[in-house]
Amino acid sequence: MPLALLAFVISFFRDPERKVPPDGKLIVAPADGRVVEIKSAHEPHFLKGEAMMVAIFLSVFDGHVQRAPIEGEIKLVQYHKGRFLDARHPRASLANENRVVGIESADGFRVTMRQIAGFIARRIVGWADTGAQLVKGERLGMIRFGSRVELFLPLDAEITVKIGDQAKGGETIVARRK
Repeated sequence: MPLALLAFVISFFRDPERKVPPDGKLIVAPADGRVVEIKSAHEPHFLKGEAMMVAIFLSVFDGHVQRAPIEGEIKLVQYHKGRFLDARHPRASLANENRVVGIESADGFRVTMRQIAGFIARRIVGWADTGAQLVKGERLGMIRFGSRVELFLPLDAEITVKIGDQAKGGETIVARRK
C-alpha cells in the first residue's frame, strides 16, 4: 500500500514538457483536465465585464501545474480565502479558496485565469506574481490535488474546445484570438 500511495503522489506531481503552439493568436489551456463548462460569464476582477469562460476540472489523476494561456505580463494577482467544496459543485467557483491571475499581452489582449481549490485540494501555490513576464505555456502555479481552473476570454475569442474534451495545459488550443 505505501508503494501505491507513493506512485500516486509522484504521478500527481508530474510536470511534463509540452509542445506549445507558437502562433500568437492561439490561446492554450491553462491546465490539464476535462473541459466541463463553456459559457458567457461576468468577470469582475481584470476584464471587468462579460467574457467567455472555459472551465477545466482537474481530477486527482491529472497533473496539477498551471500554465500561462498567452504570452504577456501578469498585471493582477488576487488571493481569496474560501471554502473547500467539491470543485464540481456549482458554487465552488465563487465560494472556494481561489487565486485570480490577470495577464495582458504586449498588444493589450487580456485574459483572466482563476485557480480554484477543491474538496481535496487545500493549497494553491503561485510561482509567478504581478509584474512577471510569461511566455505562453510557462508554468505559473499549482493546485494540490483535485481542483478547477477557469479561463476568461474576451467575447470575440473563437472557442475551439467543447465540453468533454481532455485538455493538456500549455498545449491544447482552447481558443483563437480575432
